[in-house]
Amino acid sequence: MDGFAEPSPVIANGLPALEVWEAWQRKPQSIMPRFVQCAIRLSGCLFLAIRLSASLPNVLIIQTDEHHFQTLGCYGGQIVQTPHIDRLASEGALCTSFYATTPVCSPSRAALLTGLYPQHNRVVQNNVPLPSGTSTLGSILQQKGYRTGYIGKWHLDGDGKPQWAPARSFGFEDRRFMFNRGHWKKFVLQDGRPEVGALNRNGEPSYELDDADEKTFATDFLTERALEFIGQKEDRPFFLMLSFPDPHGPNSVRKPYDTLFDDVTIPIPDTLRKPDSQIPAWAPSDAKITVATLRRLMPKYFGMVKCIDDNVGRILHLLEQTGALDQTLIVFTSDHGDLCGEHGRLNKGNPYEGSARIPFLMRYPSEIPPNTRIGIALSCVDFLPTLNGVLNLQISEVFNGRDASQWFRGNPPPSWNDITFLRSSRGGNWLCAASERYKLVVSSGERPWLMDLQTDPAEALNHASDPHKAEVLQSMARALKVYAIEEKDPLLNVEGIGSSLTELLSSSQ
Repeated sequence: MDGFAEPSPVIANGLPALEVWEAWQRKPQSIMPRFVQCAIRLSGCLFLAIRLSASLPNVLIIQTDEHHFQTLGCYGGQIVQTPHIDRLASEGALCTSFYATTPVCSPSRAALLTGLYPQHNRVVQNNVPLPSGTSTLGSILQQKGYRTGYIGKWHLDGDGKPQWAPARSFGFEDRRFMFNRGHWKKFVLQDGRPEVGALNRNGEPSYELDDADEKTFATDFLTERALEFIGQKEDRPFFLMLSFPDPHGPNSVRKPYDTLFDDVTIPIPDTLRKPDSQIPAWAPSDAKITVATLRRLMPKYFGMVKCIDDNVGRILHLLEQTGALDQTLIVFTSDHGDLCGEHGRLNKGNPYEGSARIPFLMRYPSEIPPNTRIGIALSCVDFLPTLNGVLNLQISEVFNGRDASQWFRGNPPPSWNDITFLRSSRGGNWLCAASERYKLVVSSGERPWLMDLQTDPAEALNHASDPHKAEVLQSMARALKVYAIEEKDPLLNVEGIGSSLTELLSSSQ
C-alpha cells in the first residue's frame, strides 16, 4: 500500500514480531495513510502490553454479597465448614479489619474497583451508575494486556434488573454473564445466552428457587461460567471477577444445602435486644427481628455459604489441575456484611462490625507468605493501590486509598497510621474512623459513639465518655476531620457531624 509492503501479521504465537513492527514504524509516515499510522500505533501499544503481561500472573477476585465474615472458619466460624476459603487464608493473607468503605452494595463495589471514595467516583448510594470513562481495575488490567471478564452481579449501571451484559464495559471484555442487579436463584442458558430461570405468574423474572439444581442454581451456574472462562487457552493472563449474589437474601438455597443446617443450634446475638441507652440513632433496632426470625433464616444462610465454599473448591481444583494455581493471584471478599440479628437488625448500612467488616483474603505464593495476618484497618479504597504494589503494575492513576502491599508481603512498614474511614450512603448521615481496636462514629442527631472492639467486641456500649479513652477519642476525631476536609466529604457539612467533630476537638484544648 502506497509503495510499502504490509508487515507480516503473525509470527509463531499470532502476534506481530517486535522487530518487524519496529521496522515498519520507521518508514516515512508522512506518506502513509492516517489510518495506517493509527493502526501501527495501536498494534504497537497492544504488542507491548501483551509482552509486559507475559510476566504478570492471572488475577481472580471472588466476591460474595452481604456476607457476615464470621460464617467462615478462618474468621472463627464454627457452624459452616469452609475448607476451600480457609485454604486461601492459610496459604496467603487474611485481613482482620477490612471494611466496606460504604457498607451497601453499589458504593462498596465502586470503591473496590476504582480506589476512590464514593464522593469522588460519584456512586454514593445503591443504583447510582458509575460515570462513563471512570478508570477501573478492569480497564487498567486490560491496558496491561490482560484478558478481562466479569461474571455475576455488577450493580454499577443504574436501575436495570437483571440487565445482562451492560453496554458500558469499564474494561471488561467478556461480560456475557454479567448482570446489573438482583438476587436471582436460578439461571439457565437459552441459545447460549443467560436468562433468569424462574418466572412469576406474570412471566417476569422471579427470585424463587423453582427447583434449581447443581447446574442452574445461581452460585453453581456462575461458577461453571467462570470455569469455562479460566479454561480458555490464550497467551494473555486473565483477570476475572466472579461476583456471587449470595448469601444475600432471599434466604433460600438448593438441595442438599437447604437442610444441612436444620438441626444446628442457631447462635442468638447478645445484642438482639438492648436497652434504649445502647441504641444509636444511626442503627435503630427492629422489633420484628426475633429469636424465631433467626432460627428460620439462618439455616438457609449457612447453606448458601457452604454452597459458595464448595464452588470455590471447584475453582481451586481446576487451577491446580492446569498448573495455574500459583500463577494466579486470588482474592476472596464481599461487598458488605449482614448483621444476622446483631443489634436487633438484619442486612447492612451502618458501621457495626457485622455490617461493615468484610472478609478479605489474598493468595499469591510468590509474593505473599502463608498464614500472613494483617492486623490493621483497611477498606475497599485500599485494594487497588495495594494490588498495584503487590504486582508492581506501575499504575499511573491516582487513588484515595493506601498501598498496604508491604503488610501482605510480611514486611510491615516502620511507620503506618492504623486508621481508615467509612461513610454512610446518601441519607444515612454518619462518618466513621476505624482502627483495628476502635471505631468513632459521628452522625446527625446523635452524640458521638466510640466503640472498643477489644473490651467490648459486641459493640454494645458507647465509650466516648470514658476518661481513660479521651486521648483515643481526640486522635480519632482529629483524623476523621482531616479526612473529611482533604477528601472533600460533603457529610462534614451535614448538621451535627462537623459540629460534633469541632466540639470534640475543642474539648481537648
